[in-house]
Amino acid sequence: MAAGVFAPGHLGELTQVVPFEMVDAVLAEAGGVERRVRRLPSRVVVYLLLAGGLFEGQGYRRVWARLTAGLDGWWPAPSSSGLAQALRRVGVAPLRALFELPAGAPAGAVRWRGLLVCAMDGTTMSVPDSPANLGCYGHQSGSHGGSGYPLVRLVAVVVCGSRTLLGVAFGPFGKGETSYAPQVFGCLKRGMLLLGDRGFAVAGLVTAIAGPGGSGADLLIRCKNGRKFARLQTLADGSWQSVLGGVPVRVIDAEITLTLRGGGRRTGRYRLITTLLDSARYPALEIVKLYHHRWEIETTYAELKSTILGGRVLRARTPQGVDQEIYALLTTYQALRLAMADATAGTGDPAERASFTTALLAARDQVIHAAGVIADTVIDLVGRIGRAVLDDLLPARRERSCPRIVKRAISKHRAKGQVDRTNYRTTTAIDIHTDPELTNTQDP
Repeated sequence: MAAGVFAPGHLGELTQVVPFEMVDAVLAEAGGVERRVRRLPSRVVVYLLLAGGLFEGQGYRRVWARLTAGLDGWWPAPSSSGLAQALRRVGVAPLRALFELPAGAPAGAVRWRGLLVCAMDGTTMSVPDSPANLGCYGHQSGSHGGSGYPLVRLVAVVVCGSRTLLGVAFGPFGKGETSYAPQVFGCLKRGMLLLGDRGFAVAGLVTAIAGPGGSGADLLIRCKNGRKFARLQTLADGSWQSVLGGVPVRVIDAEITLTLRGGGRRTGRYRLITTLLDSARYPALEIVKLYHHRWEIETTYAELKSTILGGRVLRARTPQGVDQEIYALLTTYQALRLAMADATAGTGDPAERASFTTALLAARDQVIHAAGVIADTVIDLVGRIGRAVLDDLLPARRERSCPRIVKRAISKHRAKGQVDRTNYRTTTAIDIHTDPELTNTQDP
């Protein structure tokens, strides 16, 4: 452990992913190093913020108690005002820089035909309804009458498989996802394939990513079924070439039929556009199957908002504090995911079988016991967290159909009609549409 007043500054076993040297470097670069050693040095405050991402249901004084629970001796308990002053002293810049350092794909990340598959999407996070937050972020109106919590809109790029973060952008709720999306394009590079939903099928975004002067990354985006494209050339697998925003694209029309175990069928139609133009190297049928991985970013958001936050709002009551807390939360999430990826890398098991809940609980235990902070001369990223994950792998993913419904209604009086909430095991059949009359391809 670090000595003296620096001893509470740790993240348990995850300190090996976010070591002292990394934190000291970002503090020095951002000008966050204290001029005199305090009872709460800046390095300790940064680790307090990171540990807060593991214990989101508790205030920072209780998080401090967990950081010091496994340390020898007696440790003072800072007051709430003392902690607030320390958080303001550190500021946002070191946390932003700290997030950017480990952001990326882990070693051994899963690839499809040589491409690193990523997904982009947006979500919202609730913050306390203080006057400062209300004035900065705003909230959703509509049926809520403007009475909900202020909302932060966040857009992220996630590596499919490992579900690590590549880049994020967030800010006031009033700006849409497509306005924040260009802020994360800097993490895209040649050799990546970016998956997106219908909200990102915008000519300007496609041009910014795959057009001249863009990132060089390839795209696979769903668009509205009725959207019309000029058919320039029909390819052997039934897909066809067109243009969007001056970028050559390939259009794939597919009908997906789910046969439910126990009887019944569900059918849906997908229209996908991609910059992967070689139909021999990237067959349409495989591309349609690959698009399903876009849902992994939804799992990432569920882990952040449900597993870690438990549906609660963030703590910070000022916009600066909100930025600081979100970067700290995402950095801790990234550290957990890197430890999980390291655990499964040499086993042959897919990363998606690693349980995030198991890793989170194990990481909390290591913080409370102040365990695994520094390993001798060899850093062991598997450690207790990794062994807990490997001892409790999730079962292999099954093909099933889950209804997109609210599982816990806000009010029973708003529920209407009978909804089938059953998750069915399914058999999937995919048909690529080739008939120009059915695909409605003429220019408007």
